[in-house]
Amino acid sequence: MPGALGDIVVLDLSRALAGPHAAQMLGDLGARVIKVEHPGGGDDSRGWGPPFVGPDGDISTYFLAANRNKQSITVDLKSAEGKALIERLVRQSDVLIENFRAGVLDRLGFPVEWLHELNPRLVVLSITGFGHDGPEGGRPGYDQIAQGEAGLMSLTGPSADEPYRVGASIADLLGGIHGAYGVVAALYERERTGRGKVVRTSLLAAVTGVHSYHGTAWTVGGQVPRANGNHHASIAPYGAFHCADGMIQITAANDMQWRKVAALLDIDPGIPRYATNRERFAHRDELIADMEQALAKHDRAHWLAALGEIGVPAGAIRSIDEVYAWEQTRSQGLLVEVDHSVLGTIELPGPPLRFDGEPPVRHGAPPTLGQHNDEILAWLEERER
Repeated sequence: MPGALGDIVVLDLSRALAGPHAAQMLGDLGARVIKVEHPGGGDDSRGWGPPFVGPDGDISTYFLAANRNKQSITVDLKSAEGKALIERLVRQSDVLIENFRAGVLDRLGFPVEWLHELNPRLVVLSITGFGHDGPEGGRPGYDQIAQGEAGLMSLTGPSADEPYRVGASIADLLGGIHGAYGVVAALYERERTGRGKVVRTSLLAAVTGVHSYHGTAWTVGGQVPRANGNHHASIAPYGAFHCADGMIQITAANDMQWRKVAALLDIDPGIPRYATNRERFAHRDELIADMEQALAKHDRAHWLAALGEIGVPAGAIRSIDEVYAWEQTRSQGLLVEVDHSVLGTIELPGPPLRFDGEPPVRHGAPPTLGQHNDEILAWLEERER
């Protein structure tokens, strides 16, 4: 594949979602990603479903989501032959990705010191649940556990008494994004130093790292943020509102936008309790009630058109099938076609980055288990010569 990382080889020892997502991001940028899987069943996510697809109903759509642009080789990491093969692959790789619990890679015989003895230029990405050290560094971590422990669930849901998980596996995905970001930085630094380094992140770090204004509300303001349902924690009006046939989202992030909304809904914007964002937020329940009374007169299509005409950000709440049918989604390259060895031509959610001046990339399909054993071994032998 062409791409910014077209000369980079990634050895992906990870499984489930956070590590595979990081490796997939690097693969989207052109890196050759060699996914190492146990011959007894491969990545855990191959068994996660429903839905399952394929002639035998045994291909997980979950696995398909995080493993495009990769090659699969089966290796038993606990066998002498498997360890010897990993050592050979380490010598020919630029990046190694793992998301074992802290200490597992050492017990498998691959401590970081040994990896760098095999290949001093190797960049190692290590993703854990709660960090590689500290009083709870050895804890196993899955997405929903991390969402709760890192405070995200306390910010999500209809009220403080009813915390919700975010619908997507956001801790895993953010962990992968931060990991890939760190790898690219380490590769850039390697151009100056000639040596690789270890990049560490965790699900805890990934979620805490996006607290943003919720974090400073506490660390600086001394207030503990709580769930606000479908309305913003600091801005009003900013959220989902009922109209005649469902819900519409309206965001008036400044006073000028608010005055436009107020005029459209026949609300006096100069009422003292609505004059500034501070006042509007303090009287948010009244504001929502007044807005929804006006919005009830027409359907979503009417209000979306009217808000669009006056330049106020607004939108529908789409289901996933509607998102992928939406022409705007397709126009941004957010759906890609790949040729799967069993499923044939399928569509997958695509990468979120585009680069000006580059032709469309032809992406590789997620591999079947061990699909590239012979190809990778042949490539390895050629590299070693």
